[in-house]
Amino acid sequence: MNINAILSLLAIGAVLGAILGIANKYLIVEEDNRIGEVMEMLPGANCGGCGYPGCSGFANALVEGEAKKVSACVVSNQETREKISTYLNETPGPDGQPVKVTV
Repeated sequence: MNINAILSLLAIGAVLGAILGIANKYLIVEEDNRIGEVMEMLPGANCGGCGYPGCSGFANALVEGEAKKVSACVVSNQETREKISTYLNETPGPDGQPVKVTV
């Protein structure tokens, strides 16, 4: 075997690994923790009755302020809707502002 080829591949692998490590540190996208919390509160039917692609899409729309009414989730009950509404209206996001939604 050619030792130069092996050493070249090791060097290229090390350089590319270092680049990926640096990129991971500086290009990371942080998700809003409230999306996960709202996902846990939703019924998890993934029916699309709210007009979004499943519960994760609806949770994301609520947290981003795109959806304003929790009642768009036709599968959830009134207690769940109030719980989600209270959570989003009282819990600030990364920008320090809560999301204003209605039941």
